[in-house]
Amino acid sequence: MKLSVPGRVTATAVVATVSLLAGGSIAGAAPAGQPAVAAAPDIPVANVKAHLTQLQSIATANGGNRAHGRAGYKASLDYVKAKLDAAGFTTTVQQFTSSGRTGYNLVADWPGGDTSQVIMSGSHLDSVTAGAGINDNGSGSAAILETALAVSRAGYHPTKHLRFAWWGAEELGMVGSRYYVNRLSTTDRSRISGYLNFDMIGSPNPGYFVYDDDPAIEKTFKAYYAGLGVPTEIETEGDGRSDHAPFKNAGVPVGGLFSGADYVKTAAQAAKWGGTSGLAFDRCYHSSCDTTANINDTVLDRNSDAVAYAVWELSQ
Repeated sequence: MKLSVPGRVTATAVVATVSLLAGGSIAGAAPAGQPAVAAAPDIPVANVKAHLTQLQSIATANGGNRAHGRAGYKASLDYVKAKLDAAGFTTTVQQFTSSGRTGYNLVADWPGGDTSQVIMSGSHLDSVTAGAGINDNGSGSAAILETALAVSRAGYHPTKHLRFAWWGAEELGMVGSRYYVNRLSTTDRSRISGYLNFDMIGSPNPGYFVYDDDPAIEKTFKAYYAGLGVPTEIETEGDGRSDHAPFKNAGVPVGGLFSGADYVKTAAQAAKWGGTSGLAFDRCYHSSCDTTANINDTVLDRNSDAVAYAVWELSQ
């Protein structure tokens, strides 16, 4: 059962609503003598879904999956990298070995901003071998890709430095992200002001879960959803089971969003979010049916806009 799609509320409108509720001015209209605060753009869900279609095609052409060490994973990374290179990002491919196979991380830096204050957003790009991994985790990967492309389209000049990452071998135990974090110097780790993780944000029977690891990041995501009038819950199902864990263990402030995996939606959750109680948030979790048909457009749209909202808010 799909959630009904409400009238679109743009991220810009949410910024204005939250600011006014707090007794402030509308974002972009700064007090006299202060620089204007840029409002986050709306992220077109059609663009995010177009990336998912490409990832599905890549999986279909490569044995049905995009798993670590397989041709489908490398083709997925090449697709994302080409988009970022064309948009003006500085991209780096980091290579590692796990389970006897070569894996890759992709890191993309947006030129400018204070490199002693880095806002980093990440998603794992690999699937399990059983399927294409479109919700897990094409959804997060596509959302941060489209947010990065929105940064380029806007010619955004944040105060802080923006970095995006797509991790390999998460499904084998956060291998790629651990490899990245473990090779950062103490100084470079201290420069990451916040790491935002997006792993499964388009679940077909969705919930709206916010990580509660860092108060400032948590508050940012909750403010976005307060502006939509959508209640949230603290994320517990994936706690420590995704790529934020290596960053958190290294002392980096972390946060993120999640729409649910194989836990079952309760009657109370269905009452406030819609969907079907008694069924998993994602019945195709780690299965062959995790295809482009396994996405709820409403939650994907809202979460993609929330990604951009947080990137803009936290980098100014």
